[in-house]
Amino acid sequence: MEKLRQKRLEFGYNNSCMATFLDISKAYYWQLENKQRNLSYKMAVKISNVFKMKPDELFYEEYEKDIA
Repeated sequence: MEKLRQKRLEFGYNNSCMATFLDISKAYYWQLENKQRNLSYKMAVKISNVFKMKPDELFYEEYEKDIA
């Protein structure tokens, strides 16, 4: 998920920071960011809250690519 990675780097966060914010393991977060694990709506909301965004702002373009 390129937009997620870009936003994380823009905020200066590493994978460990994100995992801590989300109360998940670093491996789990890495899998989400690298599309090795499906993203639940609940997790999309938690991630978007870290960046003070709505889930659609962060993930909708990625979703559109996957269904096209």
